[in-house]
Amino acid sequence: QVRLVESGGGLVQPGGSLRLSCAASGFTFSTYPMSWYRQAPGKERELVAVSTSTSRTKSYADSVKGRFTISRDNTKNTLFLQMNSLKPEDTAVYYCSTTSPFSRTYWGQGTQVTVSS
Repeated sequence: QVRLVESGGGLVQPGGSLRLSCAASGFTFSTYPMSWYRQAPGKERELVAVSTSTSRTKSYADSVKGRFTISRDNTKNTLFLQMNSLKPEDTAVYYCSTTSPFSRTYWGQGTQVTVSS
């Protein structure tokens, strides 16, 4: 079965950096587009970044452009999110996600990112 496991979250000061990882299994990772979402307390889940299967095309939410970078290692079935210049408003639970060709969406359990001094 599809399994997505995020890691790398934590507490960081404003201006700091974190690198999130998402270990994928149970599907052919190299053929699926992958995404990062986040959900802050009291807010709806929002799309942060998307990568096509080959990393040829990447897109970002306006709020993170120039600060976050999505990448993937298809040889290790792992998705990454490098987050730089973090702001308090980046505080959220971050999820990796993918959607199958049959339009079923899968989610990991999430990893908490807290940006605070």
